[in-house]
Amino acid sequence: MQPILRAENVHKSFDKTHILKGVSFQIEEGDLVSIIGPSGCGKSTLLRCLNGLETLDSGMIEACGVRLERKPGAPEVPGEVAHRLRRNVGMVFQQYNLFPHKTLLQNVMMAPMVVKGTKKEEAEANAERLLKKVGLYEQMDRYPINMSGGQQQRGAIARALAMAPKIMLYDEPTSALDPGLVDEVLDVMKELDAEGMTQIVVTHEMRFARDASDYIIYMEKGDIVEISDEDEIFENPKDPRTRQFLHRFA
Repeated sequence: MQPILRAENVHKSFDKTHILKGVSFQIEEGDLVSIIGPSGCGKSTLLRCLNGLETLDSGMIEACGVRLERKPGAPEVPGEVAHRLRRNVGMVFQQYNLFPHKTLLQNVMMAPMVVKGTKKEEAEANAERLLKKVGLYEQMDRYPINMSGGQQQRGAIARALAMAPKIMLYDEPTSALDPGLVDEVLDVMKELDAEGMTQIVVTHEMRFARDASDYIIYMEKGDIVEISDEDEIFENPKDPRTRQFLHRFA
């Protein structure tokens, strides 16, 4: 089976600091993959590269048939290629980034209408369906300021889904939430996994990573240390660096 996403020898630096040091991996359609590791190890930068939000210094990323590739010292990949990638790869950030002057329904409707030219009636019907999926149908006419953090983050997931992506990326989607609101967001992701959505999640929620992931990527200092299924990496990590990191969650 062809992987739905591949990364090969991806390098990225900021201000001469080497953030990603030749990262390579691939995932199959329908997988839910958690990326874990200490803060500052490059997890979020990797996710932004997978979505085309950060340009590669060198390496290759291919997702849903769209390929971003750059040789060392070569010109940046044209922006229209990254734009095509993002049509298939949705992303949910730590902060919800909903437009405060628009209702939840309007937030979810906007991107398909602006980017794809979807007619208002179609966009509205699809937005209502997605808000029902994430448990927010009754909240569709509310403004973000009148919603909890968990509701706003579920709204952000619905907004990303409105573009009908084939892959969903999440950058610490529960880090800004009170502990009591975390599960309502994670439950939406589990439901999407049951429906066959390919998902990559940067997370510090070890319980979710262990319970929901098909496999887990452990990163440290800009490189992938270990890739394993959820049980093996928690019960018998191969690398001592993985073992040391997971020991604090035991």
